[in-house]
Amino acid sequence: MKKVILSLAIIASVGFTSCKNDAKQKTETTEVSNEIANASLSFGVRGNCGMCKQTIEKAANAVEGVATATWDVNKKKIDVSFNDAKTDVMAIHTAIAASGYDTEKVSGSKDAYSGLPGCCKYDHTMAMNQSGEKVAD
Repeated sequence: MKKVILSLAIIASVGFTSCKNDAKQKTETTEVSNEIANASLSFGVRGNCGMCKQTIEKAANAVEGVATATWDVNKKKIDVSFNDAKTDVMAIHTAIAASGYDTEKVSGSKDAYSGLPGCCKYDHTMAMNQSGEKVAD
């Protein structure tokens, strides 16, 4: 009888140990999947000032899947990190354009542009300079 109980205890221990290993493998797979889904890009966005920066970044960050968005006033470009399983490049361009700002791929909403503060009324022919040189106002 003792041998039967000991055998059952050993079998149960082996079963629990293998379940723990399966859980670890699933966790590792999930972490790898999340790493693969991350992407980053940079593109031009027209704007003038710190208020533009706040609005542009807020619009980009509001897109589900965007992790970070940083717009550079001098370079007239935004750097965005996002989960490409949750969003795509055009969704980010569209969100920024809806806030009133032109991007390289989408023109800003005219209604949103008309509601921008005076200092944010940018020249629609302004270069979206990605070289880091200061763009003349």
